[in-house]
Amino acid sequence: MKTPAIALILLLGASLPGLAQDARELVPVTDEMLREPAAGDWLMWRRTHDGWGYSPLDAIDRGNVDQLRLVWTHGVGEGGSQEGTPLVHNGVLFMPNPGDLIRAFDAATGDLLWEHQRDMGERTRRGTNRNLAIYGNTIIDTSADNHVFAISTETGELVWETQILDPGVSANASSGPIVADGKIIAGRQCQPRGGQQACIVTAHDAATGEEIWRTSTIPRPGEPGDETWGDVPYEERWHIGTWMVPSYDAELNLVYIGTSVTIPAPKFVLGGNGEQHLYHNSTLALDADTGEIVWYYQHLVDHWDLDHPFERLLVDTAVAPDADAVAWINPSITPGEERRVLTGIPGKSGIVYTLDRETGEFLWARPTVMQNVVSEIDGSTGTVVVNERLLYDRIDQEHLVCPGSSGGKNWPAGAYSPRTGVMYFPMQNLCMLARTTTDERDPSEVYGLRMVQQPAGGTDQLGTVMAISVETGETVWQHDQRAGMLSLAATGGGLVFGGDTNGRFRAYDDESGEVLWETNLGAPVSGFPITFAVDGTQYVAVSTGPSLVARSVTNLTPELRAGDSRNLFVFALP
Repeated sequence: MKTPAIALILLLGASLPGLAQDARELVPVTDEMLREPAAGDWLMWRRTHDGWGYSPLDAIDRGNVDQLRLVWTHGVGEGGSQEGTPLVHNGVLFMPNPGDLIRAFDAATGDLLWEHQRDMGERTRRGTNRNLAIYGNTIIDTSADNHVFAISTETGELVWETQILDPGVSANASSGPIVADGKIIAGRQCQPRGGQQACIVTAHDAATGEEIWRTSTIPRPGEPGDETWGDVPYEERWHIGTWMVPSYDAELNLVYIGTSVTIPAPKFVLGGNGEQHLYHNSTLALDADTGEIVWYYQHLVDHWDLDHPFERLLVDTAVAPDADAVAWINPSITPGEERRVLTGIPGKSGIVYTLDRETGEFLWARPTVMQNVVSEIDGSTGTVVVNERLLYDRIDQEHLVCPGSSGGKNWPAGAYSPRTGVMYFPMQNLCMLARTTTDERDPSEVYGLRMVQQPAGGTDQLGTVMAISVETGETVWQHDQRAGMLSLAATGGGLVFGGDTNGRFRAYDDESGEVLWETNLGAPVSGFPITFAVDGTQYVAVSTGPSLVARSVTNLTPELRAGDSRNLFVFALP
């Protein structure tokens, strides 16, 4: 074990003895609690393994949400992108911050209990840290220096740490892990200078940090998928990252995680336009015990930096896609049959994909915002056909591509409500002019494209919230606005909470989309909203701060001038 990271412990004194006692007596979090969390807790990124971003709490509802008031606020670090998700357990709120800074607060009052600043010496980077995991008496995170580590929920002191890759390898874990059946599951970015060994998903024992398995997202020579890279040598296969957070089905014992684009993106310099280049832009279903790829589905052979690593929603539902709303349907579906599906918008193309999550069978898909990259999806096989007019075959070739690389959908997460059977997505109406910058495999050129974002044609409303039926694929409602939209959360009170790039944080009616409450937080609402309860009082929390997605949209809306302050805000009824 290496020298422990520096932990600044702010112990509570006599002025708050009750809180100090409660903080030291946090009930250890078990696998059972993660599978069925207490209604008042928010124990992981989207609260539950199925990725819903849904809380059953209903004390704040459509009838009283307009009375919400700020209860407390606190700064959340300096530098980097602020895209964090608070966790709440037994009245204590744990907040990830850029630069591997973690803080614990009294969730009801905002009093700081402790903070842990990981000491990475010269390697300290102010990178993104979107989420944490909690297990037993520890908070677990993946670090910017390629470790997985656990700190005490009571004091913030380091409990254990395990090196995943050499600290100098460029493989930033911008989104933290989940814990699934006692195993810490996490993916990561993997820039070319990090090498192929950085493109991995790992599992570690949540109690000890011992590694259990690691799975490569780039096939090695002789492995299945190796042949899909044409004549590209293994050492020149780069950047199939898994930089967002997995979902998990405990009954099937499958972990679902999405993958990113290749570097470079245009395939004419990477083995040819006709190759698949597995496993980029795919959903991978991994055996949680072994890491084996049980099945995969490739959403797009990408040439334009349109990643597909975003949240996967796991829903048991009737499947009855409406042909008037859904462009591509598997003809073997019996309308109304019950299926265990994996659904949502997994990538920047903005296309909803619904798959059978046990087998990976394609069920249906539909576009949302303007897109011109997918021409067809074969309903029988799920094979995606890209628009050949947008393929590249030389340097300095330019195409108008929709959506742009900032995404019709990006890492800001959608939500699903079992109340309505509807999933809610934060979308952007963007395109880009994308010009090739190289005809060689040159990692210094990164994606091999010069990409200039612009609004999608026919609208000046860049942000959209779309509500789509999980069963039929129909659009239930849509809210359009000038500012870009960021992450959402749904509640049992009939509400969808979400913020935008102009600092507005709102509550929408989950059935109609009507805005029922709004406040100006002064900076892009880049954090993931949550709701929780302490001593019978329901709270709503979200953080603000700069992010790449917010910046890409605000560059196109210069009249909207939100600040860039990094703060955590917590609201409740009077």
